[in-house]
Amino acid sequence: MGYPDCFSQSYAEARAKFIAAADAAGLDVESHPHPMRGRDDEALAMDVALDGDKNAKRLLLITSACHGVEGFCGSGVQIALLRDAAWRAAARDAGVAVLYIHALNPYGFSWWRRVTHENVDLNRNFHDFSSPLPANPAYDEIAALLVPTTWPPSAAVTAKVEQLVAERGEAALQAATSGGQYDHPEGLFYGGRNPTWSNHTLRQVLRDHARHCEKLAWIDLHTGLGPSGHGERIFACRDEAPALARARAWWGDEVTSIYDGTSSSAKLTGLMWLAAYEECPQAEYTGIALEYGTLPIMDVIDALRADQWLENHPETPPEQAQRIKRQMRDAFYTDTNAWKQRVVEQAVEAAQQAVRGMSSA
Repeated sequence: MGYPDCFSQSYAEARAKFIAAADAAGLDVESHPHPMRGRDDEALAMDVALDGDKNAKRLLLITSACHGVEGFCGSGVQIALLRDAAWRAAARDAGVAVLYIHALNPYGFSWWRRVTHENVDLNRNFHDFSSPLPANPAYDEIAALLVPTTWPPSAAVTAKVEQLVAERGEAALQAATSGGQYDHPEGLFYGGRNPTWSNHTLRQVLRDHARHCEKLAWIDLHTGLGPSGHGERIFACRDEAPALARARAWWGDEVTSIYDGTSSSAKLTGLMWLAAYEECPQAEYTGIALEYGTLPIMDVIDALRADQWLENHPETPPEQAQRIKRQMRDAFYTDTNAWKQRVVEQAVEAAQQAVRGMSSA
């Protein structure tokens, strides 16, 4: 039984494997039920398992499915780590407790969507909503092109998008599209106008488990950017030099940053890991997003465009809807043994590096 067996074909299967792996490891699972049902009418939940001393001074978070459908990868990694006795012993011997949070966005995981049931990108949803929200005029300009009235898009829409890419480049289109926007609730990368269920629930988990630690590390598992199978380590802290120095000391000089343009990710707003500072102010926080590549960026964007169009058009014939959903899953999950093997190997290395980093003086 190798790494591929850790991965699943549905949210329900992934959840069952996670709970079974935690149980086999002698860990209790704390479940936070979601208010909605899954695509197969299954129960949804954010499930949490703590491996180690609940009063440990060093705590490592390993989280999956911030972006729903990306949970096919993240869940597999978590299950592989739970089944890895050597890794678990190394963390325990180093005095590091590991908190696994399975399916931050269980609705998106189950329904093969990147967003929550509120149609919100969870990783753009962490704001003080009593204050003005960021504007994104670059998204406003292309909103109607990104999610057109028909799908596939008309020849005129496709030509306009191709013209924009030719004139401004893929990176500019990616930045305008993915940076986060708060004025198009039926569009892409919508950050919402209120905290989502997942936002509230994650904060509660952090309050319950991470208010005693002195050092807090976070590996958040993602897919969809970069070369296929490569796990980019993206700095996931505030734009602060000491935190970046720690991240690179732990995970290597190849740690990239959205702040200096070295990351495959655009600069984003409303990022989820801001909750670490807000809910755990006592801790020295260091984190990365481990971002695994799948398909070329324009293919990923087209899958997101199609999925949002489908969400806006529930009357779509079942055959077309099924094609779009398969396109969406394929954009964020490469269902091959070789890809899964590479994904887990890099995650195990990153987890081991985090433990060593937290244990150093």
